[in-house]
Amino acid sequence: MFEIGSKRTFASAIDWPGWCRAGKGQELALQALIDYAPRYAVVAKTAGVPFPLGRWSFDDVDHLRGDATTEFGAPGAMSKLELKPMSKADVERMCTLVEATWKVFDAVVKKAPASLRKGPRGGGRDRDKIVEHVLGAEAGYGSSFALKLKQPELGDTRAIKALRAAWLEAFRAGADGKPRREGGRSARYMARRIAWHAMDHAWEIEDRSES
Repeated sequence: MFEIGSKRTFASAIDWPGWCRAGKGQELALQALIDYAPRYAVVAKTAGVPFPLGRWSFDDVDHLRGDATTEFGAPGAMSKLELKPMSKADVERMCTLVEATWKVFDAVVKKAPASLRKGPRGGGRDRDKIVEHVLGAEAGYGSSFALKLKQPELGDTRAIKALRAAWLEAFRAGADGKPRREGGRSARYMARRIAWHAMDHAWEIEDRSES
C-alpha cells in the first residue's frame, strides 16, 4: 500500500503492522521496505508469527493521496481496506504483532545509551526524550479513536502497561472496521500507525546508538 506525497512516499505492508518505510517515490519506498525486512523479522519472531525472508512478492493493493502529515514524515492516510471487518483470528494476529513492536522497542531502549549520536547538524532527541515522545504519541492518538488516554510518566511500567492494554482492547472492540467518531480512524489504521511509530523510533535508537 502506497501513500504518495509530493516529497515523500510511504510503502506499508498492510498485513504486517510496523513494517512501513518511506522514500522519494514508490520505487525507493518499496526498496526501503524490502531492505528493512531483516529488521522487521525480529518483530515477527517476537510475536511468534512466521515471516519468510528472501525474495518478496508484494500485491499492490492501494494508492493513497498523501497530505501534510505525509510530508511531515508520518503515514497519515487511511485505506478503505482498513475499514473492512476483521475476523477474530485476524484481530488477534494484529494485536500480537503490535504487542511485539512494543516489546522490541522496550528491548532496544533498555540496551541503548542515554545519550545518542547526534545527526549531521547536531540534532536528534536522546533516548529518554524519544521514549517520552512515543508514549505521548500513543496517548495522543486516542482522540482519533474516541479514547481518552493519559500519557504515562517515564519509567511508570504499570501506567505504560495500562496504556497499551487500552489500545489492545480498543483494537478488539474495533474489529468491525468502523471508526469510533466522525472523522476518526479505524482500529486497523491505528494499529498500523502505532506499530510504525514504535518501530521507526526503535530503529532510530539502534542506528544512533552506534559509534
